[in-house]
Amino acid sequence: MRIIAGVDEVGRGPLAGPVVAAAVILPKNHTIEGLRDSKKISKKRRESLFPLIYEQAIDIGIGEVDVKTIDKINIREATFKAMKMALDDLSTIPDSALIDGHPLNDQSISNEGIIGGDDKVDSIKAASIIAKVTRDRIMKDYSIIFPEFGFENHSGYGTKFHIEALEKYRATPIHRRSFKPVKSLIPTFKWLVDHDRISWMGKKLAALHLKKSGMSVMDLDWEGISNNSIDIVAKDNDHLIFVEVNTYYKTQDDLKKDNKVDRLKKNMLPAMNLYLNEKSEGSNFRIDTISVILRNNNSEILHNKDIHSINN
Repeated sequence: MRIIAGVDEVGRGPLAGPVVAAAVILPKNHTIEGLRDSKKISKKRRESLFPLIYEQAIDIGIGEVDVKTIDKINIREATFKAMKMALDDLSTIPDSALIDGHPLNDQSISNEGIIGGDDKVDSIKAASIIAKVTRDRIMKDYSIIFPEFGFENHSGYGTKFHIEALEKYRATPIHRRSFKPVKSLIPTFKWLVDHDRISWMGKKLAALHLKKSGMSVMDLDWEGISNNSIDIVAKDNDHLIFVEVNTYYKTQDDLKKDNKVDRLKKNMLPAMNLYLNEKSEGSNFRIDTISVILRNNNSEILHNKDIHSINN
């Protein structure tokens, strides 16, 4: 029996976030009802089909291409790259692949492009749903780091709310700088200083660092009582991590510290206890510090782990 994978992508049009592709191999006798192009069914329906596809699929592969690569090679090439990555991610090597749209060049697996395939072929329909739900969840995770942008609602597409947030806060590191209007709304170092966004950006970069390191970011600027707060709460396997962020910026030859975040924070310890009592009593936890050094063209992150570790 020939093994055929269906491949589709999601995320060509958004102003922020990655492009995601999925490759799905379905058995001929699958019993999944209601498969359709992910754009033509509700979020609730996609979420209900997602586990059913995983339960019945012979194999599923995921490909994700980040914004830096999108800006470097363009969105069209990034889309093809994500599809190739999804095929490479399969444990089961298919005999051939059916691609929504155009075929893939320079691909070891024989493949055929099918225009409108996400309306015609079950495995492509399934791939469309897997890619869409996967990407939506990625953007929902980013919304914890960037709540100002509402990514959990629009997944990075150019809604009125998103454009207004861009104009107010400027582009973040997960925005596509080669896209309009993002390219005209990239914050300069001077803009960050003038608009008192240094510590704000430092916390965002620290949270992205944790996420890229494989940790889950759970809260930013978590407020306790009496102005007690925690910069970042993250999770690393079975440990909660309470993170203090100190942001520095370099102006000419001088390294300056943002005074607004100059606190070990004596205010942080009561907030930690309150957080543990409210949300995670009995959890193992540790305290980390992250120093973010902002410069004109780049940033440096210094992460000191486990400055205080306790097993409750």
